Amino acid sequence: MGDMKWYVLRTAGTKEKKAKDYLEKEIERSGLTNAVGHVLVPAKNEIVIKNGKRKQVERLLFPGYVFIQAELNPELEYIIRNLVPGMSGFLTEKKEMGKGSNQIERVPVPLRDNEVASLFPDEPAQEETLDTVVDYEIGDAVKITDGAFNGFSGTVEEILEDRSKLKVLVVIFGRKTLLELGFAQVTKE
Repeated sequence: MGDMKWYVLRTAGTKEKKAKDYLEKEIERSGLTNAVGHVLVPAKNEIVIKNGKRKQVERLLFPGYVFIQAELNPELEYIIRNLVPGMSGFLTEKKEMGKGSNQIERVPVPLRDNEVASLFPDEPAQEETLDTVVDYEIGDAVKITDGAFNGFSGTVEEILEDRSKLKVLVVIFGRKTLLELGFAQVTKE
């Protein structure tokens, strides 16, 4: 195994994982596993709260792209360009004139070391923290679905994402009262 470099491959939207799986199978079938280090579709897990329900989802960091660490050879380039459905080749290419001819040759350009360092930090994360994506905005009308004020309606006054809470203005017995509620305790009206 020589010097492996990282390359970015273009894929059809929403086909990243299928293209990755197919590419890995083709690499294995062709006996090129020694020329390939990793094939990645970088993604991040997030918690999305929609209509009061928490759901963990995987969000792609680079939609439409697959990353490959490989020592490129003509056979591997052919597989990437021609045999993988949904994959359209390399993201960065330079064009060189063939020796003694008028033909243009497309040459894949690897990522620079500083780009690789920013995309794939060496130290693994101690504990993966999940980001919470909230579909509430200030001024939204919400209905309380849990707790002592179940059934009351109000408006969102403040969003406290770091604490997974909302401040909701509710009218109770004719008086405006500010309540602090968890994201899962309310739904949009």
